[in-house]
Amino acid sequence: MSFELVGLPALSRFGVDRCEPLRGDEEKLAALWPKARMLVVDTRGRTLVADRGTRVVDRPALEFGDQPPVNAVLLGEQDGVAWFAVLMPAVDEGEVPATRVWGPPELTDEPQWLDLRQAGATLDDTSAGLFTTAAALFQWHRLGKYCAKCGARTVLEKSGWASVCSGCEREEYPRTDSAVICLVHDGADQVLVARGPEWPEGRFSVLAGFVEAGESLEACVAREVSEEVGVAVRDIRYLGSQPWPFPRSLMIGFEAVADPAEPLRLAEGEIAEAKWVSRADVRKAIDEPGSVPGLGLAGGASIAFRMLQSWSRSV
Repeated sequence: MSFELVGLPALSRFGVDRCEPLRGDEEKLAALWPKARMLVVDTRGRTLVADRGTRVVDRPALEFGDQPPVNAVLLGEQDGVAWFAVLMPAVDEGEVPATRVWGPPELTDEPQWLDLRQAGATLDDTSAGLFTTAAALFQWHRLGKYCAKCGARTVLEKSGWASVCSGCEREEYPRTDSAVICLVHDGADQVLVARGPEWPEGRFSVLAGFVEAGESLEACVAREVSEEVGVAVRDIRYLGSQPWPFPRSLMIGFEAVADPAEPLRLAEGEIAEAKWVSRADVRKAIDEPGSVPGLGLAGGASIAFRMLQSWSRSV
């Protein structure tokens, strides 16, 4: 039985016009600057959020100077207000290791530094879109400091949306790596979930993998599922997509059908555990986290969560 996503994945939401022509229009940017707002992202990928994780804390752009700083990126414009972001060193960089946080944070009304995995699901549409775009751009900047053709240093242009090589003048734009993510079910009431070797015990999600050169998305779904758990899938169907800037992926969601009687053969080093679980258990694990022993599911910021949530409520 096919299903549809019950809503946009958390990081696919956006409430501000990206306004591509504005990025290189220095005159208009200067005119918008006095009323512009600034989002600060730290080098650990966090920004200040408030009101129990529902909004980002933005600041007047003029606090950062009379014109946009050279490292500021333009996120978009809405109702005459331009939105920028700037990368700043984390105040606790030397105190707290930048390790992945698996559990949900304790949200407060007071501002707190959270990353996208922690706050992506609770932020409002505008805040989620701004933070996701800023995180994606800063990851591209971090990984694209040198020209892929000649190795010379690159220089950012167009409000952070393009880079030009200082040696051969080659232009490049933000890179996105395509990855498929597939909810495999039996056509009835069971879904296949798996756990990577670096994941905590009991933490499961659906299967995913990167698209190879010369490969279609559907072919990638079939290959990745076969490689990771050793089963064949059929009836592959597109569901939706979501940016995942960790560091620069686009997760393209699918559903597919497989036979639960087929033995699972786990890819060594990629899959630590895989199992079929019931619709009732998935629904309960989502509604009451921790209530189903050995079944913790993907966080709410991920498209995997939206896929599992949608499938569990499709009947």
